[in-house]
Amino acid sequence: MLRCWLALAVLCGGTASGAGPTYSAASIVNASNYSAGPFAPNSVISIFGSGLARSTYALAASDIVAGQMPNELNYVRVYVQDQPVALLFVSERQINFIMSSVQNPGPVRVRVVTEGVSGPEVVVTLADAAPALFALDSGYAIATSADGKLLTADSPAHAGDTIVVYATGLGRTSPNPAVYEIPASLAWIVALPTLKVTLAGKAVDSGSIKYAGLTPGSAGLYQINLVVPDGAGEDPEIQVSAAGSTPQTGLKLPVR
Repeated sequence: MLRCWLALAVLCGGTASGAGPTYSAASIVNASNYSAGPFAPNSVISIFGSGLARSTYALAASDIVAGQMPNELNYVRVYVQDQPVALLFVSERQINFIMSSVQNPGPVRVRVVTEGVSGPEVVVTLADAAPALFALDSGYAIATSADGKLLTADSPAHAGDTIVVYATGLGRTSPNPAVYEIPASLAWIVALPTLKVTLAGKAVDSGSIKYAGLTPGSAGLYQINLVVPDGAGEDPEIQVSAAGSTPQTGLKLPVR
């Protein structure tokens, strides 16, 4: 059930340069595109620094107990407002974690504890939604056909096709997952009335958005299912915003 996230985690693994643990508010970024905050509840977040963990360890299926993610990996914990959050990956220079799904918008305190030694407490900002798309090295947003086939320049979508675009940062859902919970079913985003998807600068009609919410079996991962409209053009730029967020730019969809 972790296949979607673990596949994406490979794509958003990175490096940074570093004793223990050292980081700053500026080195906490969105795990999908390494953009600065604000972040949204239930987002996948990366912390870059040094001395963050004794060695590299990625979440494994054996770490999941009764559908609950661990709040400690390899003697590392991340605290948000003094509460431990779920972890996906730890290494000496990078941690990936799930921002608490129940935190309210505003400033929140983040702190890393490694082998019982605490790093600095830094403050980041949460918003209702802060969508960020996952990307391939080719500059295409990660999206699949309705049957799960990755869309690429050699295997593009066409007008009228239903596709699935993957993202993080779409915020609370109904129902909303509990802290550590891996969602087992679909759950629409609360910010749906404000969701805007554009292709080549033209808004996708709301009737063409068939689903926007959690991806079952993958913590912190969201999907937007939409029908590619006529006139989208070739390789249109895709932008996603919600709850007044600033859309990410520069990513394309493979469409012919």
